[in-house]
Amino acid sequence: MHLLSVPRLKGLFLILGLTVLTIAAFTPASASTKDATTQKETLLAGLEKKYANRGFSADFNQAARLVALDITETATGKAWFTHPGKMRWLYLAPDRHEIITDGQLMWIYRPEENQVMRGTAAPFFESGAGGAFLSDITRIQKDFSIALGKSEADFAQLILTPKKETQDLAVIRITIALPSHEIQVVETENVYGDTTRFVFTNIRFTPPDPAMFQFTIPDGVSVIEMN
Repeated sequence: MHLLSVPRLKGLFLILGLTVLTIAAFTPASASTKDATTQKETLLAGLEKKYANRGFSADFNQAARLVALDITETATGKAWFTHPGKMRWLYLAPDRHEIITDGQLMWIYRPEENQVMRGTAAPFFESGAGGAFLSDITRIQKDFSIALGKSEADFAQLILTPKKETQDLAVIRITIALPSHEIQVVETENVYGDTTRFVFTNIRFTPPDPAMFQFTIPDGVSVIEMN
């Protein structure tokens, strides 16, 4: 089961001398820190302008790595998001399954196994796992401490550390295309060093049909309660 599936959800400080600190306060290092803060605020403002209260869809490639077993599993599919907290992930390969939430309930449907797992969505969103924040971009500033990562002319990276510590999620790294402010890559990491990396392409800001975030359990399908 991929990282988005609830049962498998897991996841420098340099001490300077007083003299160096005193000098640094009056050198371009301070300006550099100020510039970094300004860039971070500009990125966050751009993200919220692009994604807040907007529905969108995208194709994705996923790579999940388990460090202890030295295993990397890959998957591809399509995803739809809309505010607040509604998502649908359709995995097309290597096996077909879906993860759907209307913001209240969550279903994980595996047609080949004739099985659906059902439960409340709250634990998934509270953990910050996977791409949960994509359905409500304002959660970034509410739920995470934010630092600026790598940056070039055509992209910038934000590093998110959850304010509520969990084993499933230690950090999220978001790569943002510039100047469009589209999210290209989301990489999550848990406390064990396991990572899941999503690469998004063909991003379309067309509001999805609200019916996409509802799921009717087919007749004869085995139901497993998650909560």
